[in-house]
Amino acid sequence: MSIFSKKHGLKILFVASEAAPYIKVGGLGEVMYSLPKALLALGHDARVLIPKYAIMDMEKFPLKMEVAGLRPVTDVSDPNGLFVSNILRCEDENNQTLAYFLENMEYYEKRANTYGYSDDAIRWALLSKGTLEFLKQSNWRPDIIVCSDWQTGLIPNYLHSEYKDESVLSSIATVFSIHNLAYQGMFDHHFVNDMDYDSGQGEIPFFDDPRLLKLNFMRRGIMHTDIINTVSSTYAQEITTSDYGELLDTLLSERRTRLFGILNGIDYNSYNPETDPRLDFNYSIKTLNRRKENKSALKKRFGLADKDFPLLCIISRLVEQKGFGLLFNTVRSLLQNFDFQLMVLGTGDGHFINFFQDLKNDYPDRVASHLSFDEALPRQILGSADLILIPSKFEPSGLTQMEAMRYGVIPLVRKTGGLADSVIDFNPLNSSGTGFVFGPFDDYAFYGAIVRALETYKYPNVWKGIQKRAMKTDFSWTHSAKEYVKLFEKAIAFHAEK
Repeated sequence: MSIFSKKHGLKILFVASEAAPYIKVGGLGEVMYSLPKALLALGHDARVLIPKYAIMDMEKFPLKMEVAGLRPVTDVSDPNGLFVSNILRCEDENNQTLAYFLENMEYYEKRANTYGYSDDAIRWALLSKGTLEFLKQSNWRPDIIVCSDWQTGLIPNYLHSEYKDESVLSSIATVFSIHNLAYQGMFDHHFVNDMDYDSGQGEIPFFDDPRLLKLNFMRRGIMHTDIINTVSSTYAQEITTSDYGELLDTLLSERRTRLFGILNGIDYNSYNPETDPRLDFNYSIKTLNRRKENKSALKKRFGLADKDFPLLCIISRLVEQKGFGLLFNTVRSLLQNFDFQLMVLGTGDGHFINFFQDLKNDYPDRVASHLSFDEALPRQILGSADLILIPSKFEPSGLTQMEAMRYGVIPLVRKTGGLADSVIDFNPLNSSGTGFVFGPFDDYAFYGAIVRALETYKYPNVWKGIQKRAMKTDFSWTHSAKEYVKLFEKAIAFHAEK
């Protein structure tokens, strides 16, 4: 029986710039796959809409026409037909979640990348308006639209301006989901003069109007949506402060009664050390000793000395947000005074790449690095390492610490955002905790946390207890999806009060 013939509860449309398995650049793509899938399993009709990119595998994901000839603007305003678009749907029911794709040759299919173009403001405005034009014609109409980050921040704004008198759209509630507040539009929001400042109150310019480039899509999403959601409860609190609010803290404080946080989850079928085909040796919470075989194989592969040292790892984008600047003044001293090895996997800013390359050259039998993309290596490291370093300056949710805990890798994290919500600091007095947590963002606090972890590692039974508690923690999407249902019901209720 077709999965789309089930009786559903809420009808939910997620609109985003990416969604796995079709296109995935970062964590957003993973969320746009896993959360709708979990909601579908709970009996809700959750669907996804993203652009149709040229790099998508059309053989793997066959598409059929849903609505042809969408016109987000009039023929007079678009004499060359650059903005005329189609909506396609994915017929592959094995992916479980029905997906729609906004097709436009000029703004999506002629581009090699998902992000990073000078006209991105046009591309995302087209996605927002194209979504609403599609829903005007569709036989399926959602109860709620979930808008993801600044790229879809204009959807709530359009609903309250150009589309406010559209009866077919008037009953649709919106949730604006913030995965990272630091990105707000096509400009650096820290350096905006008074002439270019966007209060969020004015009309949305036409697609090819230069003023569109100066719009703060994030601000407008926050202002006009029914509910604001972030991907952890701690981050929801943090962004109402000047330290984390990215100059939107006053607005977020004003809307704090509509601001909520729900921690992301991970796919427990995919992230499963018992069945993961990428591991040399599979294991479970009852056979943790098999991880040593994975560790030996990984060390041999990267030329690390096969000594019984704890293996620390980094699996991350190597950028300032992730906090790896804390290693500049600490890691050499740690290597000189303690026995451990370090495996670094990631790409990012040049000064981090150079730093880890130099570190590897200076300590060839104790430091290994793979500073380029690799699909299989993250799982192999998770199946081998003892401790993962995640010292982020800020972290809205974070998935890496959850994935690590699933595999029995103990996270060492800074107390911020989703890291604070997902990792419990180890307490030797009562043998509780699932990792090591430090507070201040400084070298001393970070150094002390690593020393504490390395000293704890010397007691195998204690360490194994932390591993088991970490592996037992439930970060499945089922729990998060139930919380999202409650949030959607709140949004619908708020919308009905208008």
